[in-house]
Amino acid sequence: MSRLEMRCYIPLYQEESSHNEVLLSLAKLDFNLVQEQHRKELGNLTRWWKGLDVQRKFPFARDRLVELYVWWLGEYYEPEHEAAREILTKLSSVSSIIDDIYDVYGTWEELELFTETIQRWDVDAKDGLPEYMQECYKIVLDLYDEIGYEFSRKGHSYRLFYAKEVMKNQVRAYFVEAKCFHQNHVLTMEEYMSIALPSSGFVSILAWSFLGMGDIVTKDVFDWLLFNDPKMFEQERGHVASAVECFMKQYRVTEEEAKEELRKQVTDAWKDINEELRRPTVVPMPILVRILNLTQALHMMYNGEIDNYTHAGTKMKEHVTSLLVNPLPM
Repeated sequence: MSRLEMRCYIPLYQEESSHNEVLLSLAKLDFNLVQEQHRKELGNLTRWWKGLDVQRKFPFARDRLVELYVWWLGEYYEPEHEAAREILTKLSSVSSIIDDIYDVYGTWEELELFTETIQRWDVDAKDGLPEYMQECYKIVLDLYDEIGYEFSRKGHSYRLFYAKEVMKNQVRAYFVEAKCFHQNHVLTMEEYMSIALPSSGFVSILAWSFLGMGDIVTKDVFDWLLFNDPKMFEQERGHVASAVECFMKQYRVTEEEAKEELRKQVTDAWKDINEELRRPTVVPMPILVRILNLTQALHMMYNGEIDNYTHAGTKMKEHVTSLLVNPLPM
């Protein structure tokens, strides 16, 4: 988010008569050099994505590689986190395909099989899956082999266990959500909140984002994130009933009353985040800052009632252009 702020503020600062010319030139140079690295990273990721032949194999899936990459720049844009961004973008892109399998394409019987297959995590477990699911499962296993090799090379072999557990948890959450949809079951708010965080992928994204970071990320960080339930932590595509619907049905209120109450809960959640940031925890402060950054980026992606991920031609297009397309004139 600081990169977007920088992009907006530099032209304004330039118009001030008292601006420092040397500082202004350095700021522009910094932005353009880092932007060039981001472009190269995205170019490499795009070649990987096209090599998967996603559009032919999964025509029902959203093609959002660029949007995901920009989203993760919100968590860490710094050049030294190139490897972490690559791992996170690849894993989240594949997870997005799986999300669409559960939301819009797979039959109930197919989803049961695929969920069981991911839990077994065995190359031979794909037998019995339809062809498109076999293709997806192969992509998952190949990607985990790739990142597992990198973990071993850097002395972080233990991270592969957490990477797999996160994917298993994510798929289970998608399955529970799909089950509610197929059964036409409108959840209570308590039920909704119990599956909303896992199915949203927020914890998975955080865990995946830590995989490629340096030694500051330890086993304790992963255990804290996955097993200790820290406080810091869609509707138009035929989805499970939204929080608004659940609240309206349970408490018999109007749509606007439900939205107002949920806005209050968002405010309270930000207070929880601030509280966690002001007191010592079992994880280092730089890790908490990444969580804060990702939450801010999430706010950008899902601003109010606008889903800028699914409807990428909206505000998201402006962000992509600002961050990756247009350099600052020197």
